[in-house]
Amino acid sequence: MLSCSDDDVNTQQEFNIVETALASPNLSNLVAALQAADGNLVNVLSGEGPFTVLAPTNEAFATFLSDNGFASLSEVPTDVLSQILLNHVISGNVTSTDLISAGSGYANTSATGPGNNNLSLYFNTTNGVRFNGVSSVTNADIMATNGTIHIADAVIGLPTVVDFALANPALSNLVAALQSADSQSTSPNLIGTLSGNGPFTVFAPTDTAFGNLLLELDPSGNTTLGDIPPSTVEAVLTYHVVGANVTSSQLSSGTVSTLGGNVTVNATNFTITDPNDRVSGIITSLVDIQAINGVVHAIDKVILPPQ
Repeated sequence: MLSCSDDDVNTQQEFNIVETALASPNLSNLVAALQAADGNLVNVLSGEGPFTVLAPTNEAFATFLSDNGFASLSEVPTDVLSQILLNHVISGNVTSTDLISAGSGYANTSATGPGNNNLSLYFNTTNGVRFNGVSSVTNADIMATNGTIHIADAVIGLPTVVDFALANPALSNLVAALQSADSQSTSPNLIGTLSGNGPFTVFAPTDTAFGNLLLELDPSGNTTLGDIPPSTVEAVLTYHVVGANVTSSQLSSGTVSTLGGNVTVNATNFTITDPNDRVSGIITSLVDIQAINGVVHAIDKVILPPQ
């Protein structure tokens, strides 16, 4: 969890968040977007707050429109625009010091996904302050009367479960496994499927979990992920995907049907038992990573199909 700075950090400032954006020429597209979007966002972000706003520059908005095939801001559906903008809003004052102190992790945005759950936002400060692996802070800690603004160099799209895997370095082996599975797939590929509408629940093995699996398969340590046939990798990964958005609080003990087959969940101990009686632990500090098309829970052991 990301802790916020004291609410009174900005009591000496003169303008609220919207007024500050209005006074900043390089944020005119942000202001236009707030005015155009559903949800009366100008009034919302003029309210008491406090809010933390990741404010994309005019150039960032221009790139976003071009990349998504929009000739102008007016072509973006107003309901979608509202969710995209809310994906840049965090409740509370979150300063760059807060982010750097945490190092990396997840915060909840004001955008919502399946079940009206707030979308997650991944941040990493290894090389500057970066969000969801796509947007970096170029000017931090602009204080307003009702919150904090960080200028960002890219618009942060509504993240899929795949986007969260790509963003988090601790899930790089999962990304490699998905790419391997898709390399010889004759059916709709997994990355394409998991980037689709969903909803999905993904039990995501960490890099450590994949490393331990390779040692389990070959104690000599000579086997790599690339040595495993893509069809086998695909069969393994399907056991990590459920065709519904199931948050940690909604998990119930018993048989759960994945895209590959059945596993057994113990909601009390937060474990998953595969068909081989191997037990994977759900990492409680890395649950409920909410995407627009599903939710991700990290696990400490790769689930295997029947052997």
